[in-house]
Amino acid sequence: MQDTCPNDRNARIDLAVKATQPSPNAGIVLAAASIAAAICGGLYGYDTGIISGALLSMTSEFHLDHQMQEIVAAAILAGAVIGALLSSWSSERFGRKHTILAVAALFAVGAVACGLAPTVDVLIITRIVLGMAVGASTQVVPMYISELAPHDRRGTLVTVFNVAIGAGIVFANIIGFGLHEVWTWRSMVMVAAIPAGIVFTVMLFMPYSPRWIAEKQGLFEAAQTLQKVRSSHGEIRHELTQIDDIERTVKSDAMGWRGITQPWVRPALVAALGVAFFTQCGGLEMMIYYSPTFLLNAGFGRNAALLSSVGVALVYALVTLAGCLLIDRIGRRRLMLVMIPGSVLSLIGLGIMFALDTHGGLGGIMTILCLLLFMMFNSGGIQICGWLLGAELFPLEMRGPATALHAATLWGSNLVVTGTALSVVNAVGLGVTMWIYASINLLSFIFVFFFVPETAGASLEDIENALRNKKFSKEFNIKQIT
Repeated sequence: MQDTCPNDRNARIDLAVKATQPSPNAGIVLAAASIAAAICGGLYGYDTGIISGALLSMTSEFHLDHQMQEIVAAAILAGAVIGALLSSWSSERFGRKHTILAVAALFAVGAVACGLAPTVDVLIITRIVLGMAVGASTQVVPMYISELAPHDRRGTLVTVFNVAIGAGIVFANIIGFGLHEVWTWRSMVMVAAIPAGIVFTVMLFMPYSPRWIAEKQGLFEAAQTLQKVRSSHGEIRHELTQIDDIERTVKSDAMGWRGITQPWVRPALVAALGVAFFTQCGGLEMMIYYSPTFLLNAGFGRNAALLSSVGVALVYALVTLAGCLLIDRIGRRRLMLVMIPGSVLSLIGLGIMFALDTHGGLGGIMTILCLLLFMMFNSGGIQICGWLLGAELFPLEMRGPATALHAATLWGSNLVVTGTALSVVNAVGLGVTMWIYASINLLSFIFVFFFVPETAGASLEDIENALRNKKFSKEFNIKQIT
């Protein structure tokens, strides 16, 4: 805080608010920031989803066995774990905005390098580099948007990132199916450099995170940032007051990585990391990466297998969009509890179809139907909330490291699933594999019921106060008890 500011708290906030001119274009700035976030999500979806169609061509060119296919597919996820952890330091030291700029540059470089890879070893290394951009984006982008957005629109604006992931996966699968005889896999990968350049350009004109500015520079400077994304003095005053309340409770020994170990933070850590684990281990990413491979193994033709992956991606995108529009109305906890049972039942059905080895006629239709139903229930529920909870549950003084740990948990779980899926299938068969994932989804329902509270409608400061006051539990709506 500047030395010239009065000591009286209300007077300091008054001075900061009076120095602002709320922008009539606040909505446009928020929309532009959300678009940049969406493109980052699209890059994540495209760069991870393109392997579904490209892996068949890569396997042919490099003569990959099933274990090498797993390594090539999982390399981007190993990089994502590294990127998620490294971005924590960057987002705290240099800010959310500058970190996103660096991520966009890394997306472009990684895509081009991957497309030029002359050997499978170089391909794996460049996919790790590309994965670092993917992992970093999932740590910093949702956090940046959650700190920029008004509390009543936070769920929608943050989950735009998820919607864009689905759109990127759709685009990747359409290219994989429609252009696999026209484009090489190298062209499919390198084209991602173009939207990465767009993100870099847009972010040059975006504001800094007001919460990060408040933490590093003070309330006066935070007010100057808030005026770019709020349309009234009342909104600015309310947020500055909440930010100041939180900053007054912060202790130096509770900041950064050390702060994550504080007992009062533990309920948020358990809820966010647990949902993150089940988000990936429930099987959705496995279906995105390997559905053509699974269906080929089940007896489907190549074109039918590739076309089914397009359907999988379309369902993911459309249902995620619907969830994005409804999540602030329905709530995070309720949405997961409603949708997870459908995931369990559809995986049981899919396992039965694979066990019966039915890939033609009615059996083939039922197999595809169960696959699409699983994508609908999983992507419309826990997938949306998995990314959102990591962006909104953690206190400001440790938000960077905590969101990095959250993203690393997401990608680490994804790495385990993707790196073992084909081996599990080879060991126990497709049917049993689906039943294993059905049981994981059932466990996720139990976890959400007992450990995840409702955060819809609560500000980031409301959530932090609930944690500090030990009111963070499934029995209550956080906004009603703070």
